[in-house]
Amino acid sequence: MRLTAEFWVKAYLARLRLADIPAFVVAHGDDTAGAVLVKLNTLDGRARAYSRSFDLASGERVWLELAAGDEADVDAAIARQRGFDPDLWVVEVEDRAGRHLLDEPGLA
Repeated sequence: MRLTAEFWVKAYLARLRLADIPAFVVAHGDDTAGAVLVKLNTLDGRARAYSRSFDLASGERVWLELAAGDEADVDAAIARQRGFDPDLWVVEVEDRAGRHLLDEPGLA
């Protein structure tokens, strides 16, 4: 059974809070089946956006970099994705060190 998007987002935010990494929901998608994008803002004018995908070779869920560069460019890429999918969640993580915790077990 898959977790709902809302449950996953709440658990992710809690894990970030425990690591003292500020994060907030920028766009609230569909509670049950919405996809999730994570924007990592390094607070220096740069950002990265990650989307969850499947690795066809292993069948595992993985986080892929959707966009990287100037924050305005990343925001534009996210806006385009939201235009295609209004049920999309967007979580913004703010960390100068570039921590997002997406590479930790249990977050894929």
